[in-house]
Amino acid sequence: MGKTKKTHHGLWILIVAAVVLEAISCIMYFSSRAAIRREAEQRVQSELRKAELEINAVTIEMEAAAKMLTTLAERHIDNPDSVANATHVLLQTINRVSSAGVACQPYLYPKKGRWYEVCSSRDTCDGKPCIYTREIGSASHDYFEAEWYKNGLSIDSCWWSEPYYDDSGARTMIVSCTHPIRDKQGNIVAVTCIDLSLDYLQDLSEYLQIYKDSYYAIRSHDGLEIVPGADTVPGRKYHTYDEEIDATGWHISIKIPEDVIFADLNHIGRIVGLLMILGLGLLIFIVWRSGRDMVLLVETTARNQKMENELQIASAIQMAMLPKVFPPYSDHPDINIYGMVDPAKEVGGDLYDFFIRHDKLFFCIGDVSGKGVPAALVMAMTNSLFRSISAHEEQPEEIVRLMNQAFTEQNSQNMFLTLFLGVLDLPTGKLDYCNAGHNAPILVTKGSQPSLAVVANLPMGIVADFPYQAQSVQLSRGDLLFLYTDGLTEAENTEHDQFGEQRMTEVLASLTDSRPRHVADTMQAAVEAFVGDAEQSDDLTMLAIRYQTPAIVMRNDIQQIPTLAEWIDDLGIPDELNMPVNLALEEIVSNVMLYAYPHDKSGQVFVECNRQELRANSQEPTANGQQLIFTITDSGIPFDPTQKGEVDITLSAEERAIGGLGIHLVRQLMDEVIYSREDDKNVLTLIKRI
Repeated sequence: MGKTKKTHHGLWILIVAAVVLEAISCIMYFSSRAAIRREAEQRVQSELRKAELEINAVTIEMEAAAKMLTTLAERHIDNPDSVANATHVLLQTINRVSSAGVACQPYLYPKKGRWYEVCSSRDTCDGKPCIYTREIGSASHDYFEAEWYKNGLSIDSCWWSEPYYDDSGARTMIVSCTHPIRDKQGNIVAVTCIDLSLDYLQDLSEYLQIYKDSYYAIRSHDGLEIVPGADTVPGRKYHTYDEEIDATGWHISIKIPEDVIFADLNHIGRIVGLLMILGLGLLIFIVWRSGRDMVLLVETTARNQKMENELQIASAIQMAMLPKVFPPYSDHPDINIYGMVDPAKEVGGDLYDFFIRHDKLFFCIGDVSGKGVPAALVMAMTNSLFRSISAHEEQPEEIVRLMNQAFTEQNSQNMFLTLFLGVLDLPTGKLDYCNAGHNAPILVTKGSQPSLAVVANLPMGIVADFPYQAQSVQLSRGDLLFLYTDGLTEAENTEHDQFGEQRMTEVLASLTDSRPRHVADTMQAAVEAFVGDAEQSDDLTMLAIRYQTPAIVMRNDIQQIPTLAEWIDDLGIPDELNMPVNLALEEIVSNVMLYAYPHDKSGQVFVECNRQELRANSQEPTANGQQLIFTITDSGIPFDPTQKGEVDITLSAEERAIGGLGIHLVRQLMDEVIYSREDDKNVLTLIKRI
């Protein structure tokens, strides 16, 4: 009887344990299901936001292009050929635009007739990409009835059309961004039309194919399918996620089969069921551990995935905007540039950029307010505006004005940007520049204190029509222009002392003859030594530009030696110095060509000359005179010719050691011979006082 009672007690314990275990299993199952659903939603929403950011970045670029073409067309509205050329130039500048056109009001140009629509589109000429500009307006192509034309006349801003097939311009599925064009009296006389091919939307599939058998679709704001979705399987349950794109009103949606989302959970459920048969104790343990680990794994994965996606997007946008090759222009030896960005966090808010057009160097440096993804997007937009507007405009104040106008109109986040923009005429050395609230650059000129007079003006993004004031200065060969952001001067050590402008100026004063890379590296090392163990609080960005004496670049071919003599003749040095300089340089350059590089390797020899005034307080006997500084640079094997000892020329040829006569001759001809190894290069400096 007692045994039966104990059995009943054990049975009841098992029944109660089974019920409790089943209840716990159900709770764990549904809790895990909810966690997995949340993780799926977060993952999908993150990917949708990434796609939205990419599309928004494209629309910002297209709207800036439309406004730029409108500005060019309004400036030349009296000349139809100039208007047509503006559409052609725009496609050369902005690669993403598939076609660009200007459609005019009836009889705007009487000689052109009722229809005059000029369009430039991308085509293939003799198997190579080209831009085809033509007039396409006619009775058979009556653009007056087109939706994009009517809305372009009635809406005084950029208007996005519904997707349509363009059979006369781009010849593909496109959307159009239009903008009205006004004459000098303010009357609307034409419509700018920028076409964007929708082929790039297909590339978004690599972002959105995050689950097996999932698919995505894109619809316009009127419900038109831009990217159609696949057919669903009857009887299969799907989860749909949707995101609206603010700039265009489109909707991106993803459908994922429910069984795919919960495949892992269902598999675990079957395992748990089998383990329950083996014993309640083992089952409880496994369910508890599995449930706990699963919830932690889902939450951690979702959190890490979201953070990683946002940082990858911001970092990709930021790094893609920065020049990466230094020195950048081998065909312009009279200019040497080096730039760097050291972000304080994963993504930063600083930027710099430069390019050469028509022997003019266009450059800028800026600092975006804020950090993170919004700052990275502003950087991308600013870089695009700088490149697009500077491709057609040379006046720095006009470039900054147009950039500020476009940036302010799109500044829904109330951010602002400080910017310094310069245009350097390389043949003459004249520098025109305009500052928009940025730190004043430093002009390091030999023989004087570093300085550059700068009018502050307002930062970009505050007042749309601010009248920016330009300035100019004449650079001399050898001058160094140093641009930086406030992350340099405001760098703090553990005592909260700032690096400051005085320390920066002192470092620059010791680098008057240094190359831009060495200037930036030395300055960064000085900041790091000052900051010590303190955490970096702001981005550190520097851009160093050396306007240097034209140099000569030769291959390691002894047949090129005659060109060296011609180059020396063009320097205009005193006649009595021409022969000794020629002999010394020919001796050094010949040895570099013969011995610096292996016989099977091609290399270069870089020779430059600078003329320097000797300071009045110099202790040299030739004080208040001048000296010529010749710098010979090669990338060959390390070799210091100054290590050769003095040669006793009183000895006979049999008694003297082999070698050393060449450097002995150079020492006799020149006043100083200095060797250094910089950036994996041999640098030999010869100084001759005049």
